[in-house]
Amino acid sequence: MPEGPASGLGPEASVPVAGGAAEPPRRPGLREAVAALRYRNFALFWTGALLSNSGTWIQTVAVAYVVYQITGSATLVSISSFLQFLPLMVMGPWGGSLADRYDRRTILLAGQSGLAVLATVLWLAWVAGFDSIWVIMGLILISGFVNGVTIPAWQAFVSELVPREALLNAVTLNSTQFNGARAFGPALGGLVLATLGAGAAFLFNALSFIAVLVALLLIRTAPREMAVKVEGESVWDTFRLAIRYSRQRPGILTTFIVVAALGGLGSPFLQLLPVFAAEVFVVGAVAYGFLQAGLGIGSLVAAPLIAGPGTAMRRSWLATVGMVSYGVSMLAFVATSNYVVGMAALLVAGGGYLCLASTLNTTIQLQVDEVMRGKVLAFYVILLTASLPLGLAVQAALVGVIGVRWTTVVFGVAFLAVFGWAGVGRSHLAHLDDDRAAPATVERTDADQGP
Repeated sequence: MPEGPASGLGPEASVPVAGGAAEPPRRPGLREAVAALRYRNFALFWTGALLSNSGTWIQTVAVAYVVYQITGSATLVSISSFLQFLPLMVMGPWGGSLADRYDRRTILLAGQSGLAVLATVLWLAWVAGFDSIWVIMGLILISGFVNGVTIPAWQAFVSELVPREALLNAVTLNSTQFNGARAFGPALGGLVLATLGAGAAFLFNALSFIAVLVALLLIRTAPREMAVKVEGESVWDTFRLAIRYSRQRPGILTTFIVVAALGGLGSPFLQLLPVFAAEVFVVGAVAYGFLQAGLGIGSLVAAPLIAGPGTAMRRSWLATVGMVSYGVSMLAFVATSNYVVGMAALLVAGGGYLCLASTLNTTIQLQVDEVMRGKVLAFYVILLTASLPLGLAVQAALVGVIGVRWTTVVFGVAFLAVFGWAGVGRSHLAHLDDDRAAPATVERTDADQGP
């Protein structure tokens, strides 16, 4: 069991007082915003992930910048991002099945080691003069396949590091470290690009994997319930079972629809930031790095409120705030040519993104059964990663016809339209507040069985 506070009281537990009465539940404050970090395993995981993800963002900024500088094509910038995420939806079913059947820590150690090797190869290729865009895209594509296997285990591993009452805080902090890396990494990436060049940015990423590998080696978790592979059952059979399982839980089903909108409609415009920096705001590498960091900085500002007081709020309300603020910020960003105003819009978007993403992830973590956790989270990741390249493909086509600004307007309006469907009328978002009440297993039908 993870080390940490021994109390089993959750954030809404009543505390006995003299005379047998109970005080009303105390609303969590800002001091509780980092409660999950009191658990040794989660603190190690969080710290290693923050450093490693910062390196990944340094490389991501460098790759987008290099592709645009080599080609001058906004379409190829979108295509490079498409290649990064496309393999995730192919490998996701295998990743989810592995995360439920095998030790997640071992899967993460193997996957992060592979990514470290690929990052090192990219650096070596660059310094050796192999600066072909096809070499860069090929290595990105391979990294995407490795990520596809490990991301479900990464998402599911959080539930093993803290007790259930600390899960919302842990999920929010996990999202915060990713967005903290999004803030720190691009800013540092812009500085590295401007002073040391792309090769140094690639090297920073390769070295950053040391942090997460050391953290994983130090983590010790209790044995958990493992899913058992049925004789003759293929990976795709278990994947179909996960889909049937999720369809019976309205809260999980709603998260799938909203995260698909976030990935396909809300996120693609972020891949066009190099184009906005060069053509709309007319700024250099350093300012571009800070523009990339805007979303992460906004997340960092919002994180204490979401991880602290936000734990006592309805998840449906948090999702509403997240969707509206993110969608409106997209439209505000594209409506201005002023760099400062654009940065402000990205700050608000960052807070909305963290609010929405952590709420959706927490909903799944709380409503799913342990033996299905990896497979359901894999489907969640697949929807996010599959919708993103599809959105990028549409974006790449539209950019060449109506330009980057009107393309972003179309996507922003469509994203807000999804909120109109989810939050108005029958209010599908209300299911995010459901408690887990469904049975722990789903009966297999003949369609779920392998040959």
